[in-house]
Amino acid sequence: MTIARLGAAAGVGVETIRYYQRRGLLAVPPSAGSVRRYGAEDVRRLKFIRRAQAAGFTLEEIGELLRLDRTSDRARVRALATARLAALDAKIAELEAARGALERLKGVCAAGGKGPCPIIAAFDPE
Repeated sequence: MTIARLGAAAGVGVETIRYYQRRGLLAVPPSAGSVRRYGAEDVRRLKFIRRAQAAGFTLEEIGELLRLDRTSDRARVRALATARLAALDAKIAELEAARGALERLKGVCAAGGKGPCPIIAAFDPE
């Protein structure tokens, strides 16, 4: 498939693919005439990159994971996954705190009948 079809198959643009290639995350296939051809493994790799990004891995970490995929270094993979889980747990706690603040804001603004809504006070942690 062409680079445009590869992008469509993985839900990314051509420039994103080229950027990943420049970063060494995705191989540049040899030219078949004037067109480079990509296969199913390229789609799989590109989808992995996108999923790993969605999980919060940096491109540097994704590059390391791709290199580790061909090794037996399970300890390093576990360490990367553990660090990412800790970061996600921290982000979840932050989002839950923000949700609580918004619930307080909604509640205090609904309870009052006159005057301004106590916006700043609603964001004070209880």
